Amino acid sequence: MGATTIARQCTLCEAHCGILVSVEDDRVTRIEGNPDDVLSKGYICPKATAMGGLHHDPDRLRTPVRRVGDGFEPIGWDEAFREIGRRLRRVRAEHGNSAIGMYLGNPAAHSSSVLYGGLLRTVLLTKNFYTASSIDQFPQEFVAWRMFGSNVLMPVTDIDRTHRLVVLGANPAVSNGSITTMPGAKQRIKDVRGRGGTVVVIDPRRTETARLADEHVAVTPGGDPYLLLAMLHVLVTEKLCDEGRIAAMCSGWGDIRALVAGFTPEQAAPHAGVDADTIRRLARDHAAAPSAVMYGRIGVCQTVTGTLTHWLINTINAVTGNLDRPGGQMFTTPPVDATRFGKYLPVAHGAWTDDSGTFKSFRSELPVGALADQILSDGDTKIRAMITYAGNPVLSTPQRGRLAPALDTLDFYVAVDMYVTETSRHADIILPPISPLEREDLDILMPVFSVRNNLRYNRRVFEPPADGLEDWEIMARLVSELLPLPARALTTRFVNSLFDKVSPLRLSALAIAAGPYGVLRRGRSGLTVAKVRESAGGIDLGPLLPRLRTLIGTRDRKVRLAPEDFVTAAAALIDAASEEPGAVHIADGFDLRLIGRRHLRSNNSWLHNIPSMMKGRPRCTALMHSGDAADRGLDDGAPVTVASKHGAIVVPLEISDDIRRGTVAIPHGWGHAEPGVGWSVAAAQPGANVNLLHDPAAVDTFSGNAAVNSTWVTVNAAPSETASTAVAAVSTIG
Repeated sequence: MGATTIARQCTLCEAHCGILVSVEDDRVTRIEGNPDDVLSKGYICPKATAMGGLHHDPDRLRTPVRRVGDGFEPIGWDEAFREIGRRLRRVRAEHGNSAIGMYLGNPAAHSSSVLYGGLLRTVLLTKNFYTASSIDQFPQEFVAWRMFGSNVLMPVTDIDRTHRLVVLGANPAVSNGSITTMPGAKQRIKDVRGRGGTVVVIDPRRTETARLADEHVAVTPGGDPYLLLAMLHVLVTEKLCDEGRIAAMCSGWGDIRALVAGFTPEQAAPHAGVDADTIRRLARDHAAAPSAVMYGRIGVCQTVTGTLTHWLINTINAVTGNLDRPGGQMFTTPPVDATRFGKYLPVAHGAWTDDSGTFKSFRSELPVGALADQILSDGDTKIRAMITYAGNPVLSTPQRGRLAPALDTLDFYVAVDMYVTETSRHADIILPPISPLEREDLDILMPVFSVRNNLRYNRRVFEPPADGLEDWEIMARLVSELLPLPARALTTRFVNSLFDKVSPLRLSALAIAAGPYGVLRRGRSGLTVAKVRESAGGIDLGPLLPRLRTLIGTRDRKVRLAPEDFVTAAAALIDAASEEPGAVHIADGFDLRLIGRRHLRSNNSWLHNIPSMMKGRPRCTALMHSGDAADRGLDDGAPVTVASKHGAIVVPLEISDDIRRGTVAIPHGWGHAEPGVGWSVAAAQPGANVNLLHDPAAVDTFSGNAAVNSTWVTVNAAPSETASTAVAAVSTIG
């Protein structure tokens, strides 16, 4: 094979940056940004350059494997599917639909294969369905549902036209946006300032985004709702709100005014960790800007007040006139217009619970904090068999170390994964999809949350092996095995042949043809898959346009500013503000709050097996302020024990004044030290699983999203017997 270059996207995170993949002799020789890409315009982060390493990784599974003793042996696809179908059907027949559980991880959403993942979930008819959404975005969906009548209507930050960007609990300079897809976020942030605007970051840590900003406000972990309530107080009492726009678009304004009338910045300051004058200035500046937008993400989702915080973010944007207008919060017009039809999707909260009655379902899934207990339960909906697709919940979810042994108690477990991971190592059969560089796809999900309307096409870089299957093909075969078919030997073959003709690409093409830009609406000038294929970097479909009035699903077609239960919970928060912040925890001996953090060369538990991503200093460290370290007599680089009420881990200490005193930050996705895991590179720098410190019962009050930010911990020098192990584990690679 001669040298060639293929244009496509990196699909490792939501940004989907356009890349040019150079190949020679069946090897990736170079990956660089595609300057013609309509969204990323040549930008890529280091993760994109790892796609070649991922494709060529010798540890990546190429064929299905079946458990034999403590290891795995290859198995043919047909034999694998027959065994999976037989054993899962038996579990369902003996114990009911909900005896089979399913977990869907983040990577599944980065291709149109998620359509078949959803179909499998529908066919299972199980109450035990879980996704990564309940670890990172449930509060945003819950708020969208209650305020706008559709969980799909999570507003997008119109960063490219705003004059004031306020970021809470997000780090787009590293993530390149999430539920606001903005590849090249660093340049977009610089552009806000370049056109005379202002950027403010509200975060306990001086993040990579904060270093680009005009101002960093070091809020106390979990202090965001107090700060926002006090800002609303200033906006209301100083009459800085857009009353005309509120009256036209919103209901509940009187309830909001009454809620915050007495909650002054002075009352909020000790709980927010931000002085009263700063709170007042933040409110006044937001109201005075020609356009302004607050953008909150995972850092504020993963708290017990995640829903309240996102509600307050949306409310401040709305009452200052910055909802559904350029430069504020807006909604896309994607080629497959999920935003338009989201209001017709049935969404319910509490339709069922886990067996303990603690966790309520939301949009037909249970929060992931219930997963381990549902496997170990003796209740009516005990999980006896499990399917995981593109997820590693043993590392990525809080289970107090109980999920891994729980998986070993299952009657049967099948994992769809490219690797033997900390989770899939417990499976009876692992089904590996082909490499991302071997897939052809249309990006139809990320345009729903992009900062600019667009459609882009993913070309194959390599032809898939003759015996390889794409994610959607694996999902389709699992669906056919679980359908209640008569004369299965004949009908299964017919169903499989039918699925072969309705690939996600063909389904997407039909949906695009019927969409707002499609040929069924615009005739010959309309958008087609052929036109996208012929483009050098996708098709730009223009800036976001005001359209909330046509999308909103509330009965009166107005934004609900004041859902009654939100107001009641916020009032209780205000009433409790007279208590001394954190006193009870400090008295218990836990004196630091633990938060998470991102790194540009890491992606959850992904990429830790790619040598180019693991070079340099260890990244699974406990980041601590120099003053806190000095108080404890701790040295930079020394191993420390970080302990909570629920567990303890040992990691190296990293001292930096870029974090607020009283706070420690540790990234998630590490802990590659379990036996039998097939990641040889990751094993040399395993890190530690921070989720062992979190309580799965600590969740956002409304949505049930895992509250893994603001966990109370202590940090001390590691005992000598564990210190030597930790030191050995932090040796660098390359």
